[in-house]
Amino acid sequence: MQLEIRPDPAEVGRARRWARSRLAGSGIAADEQLAEILILLVSELVTNAVVHTGCPAVLRLSLPGTAAESATVRLEVADTSARAPVPRCAGGEATGGRGLALVDGLADRWGWHPEGAGKRIWCELDRCDRSRGSAAMAYGSGMSAYEGLAFEAV
Repeated sequence: MQLEIRPDPAEVGRARRWARSRLAGSGIAADEQLAEILILLVSELVTNAVVHTGCPAVLRLSLPGTAAESATVRLEVADTSARAPVPRCAGGEATGGRGLALVDGLADRWGWHPEGAGKRIWCELDRCDRSRGSAAMAYGSGMSAYEGLAFEAV
């Protein structure tokens, strides 16, 4: 399933709502930690596409059809900018610039590849991964190993 994203910051909220609505029937409860992390990752990747490219993008979401313990959720955002994600350091007082550091800390796998005239950034969450809870809690409490490290998807 996919959603076309316009280059407008208001699209980030629409993308989150769309992703939440797709959880029904996937076996992932809306209040499950996996769902909360998925919505955060949707927000971060769509924000990167909207803010850094200024071009339309496509959000793709692959959810399991059942509540299988070993199911993997895949999230992809394709845009028309060929520029690779570039690491950058965000100062302690910066209000942005940590999106891909969050993706790196919360996803089980992530990456990007060129696609046509643009690129696709993807991440995967394994439903059975029990270590994600501690990573999310560490980030939320300011104890992240990624403190001060940020990536910019352009």
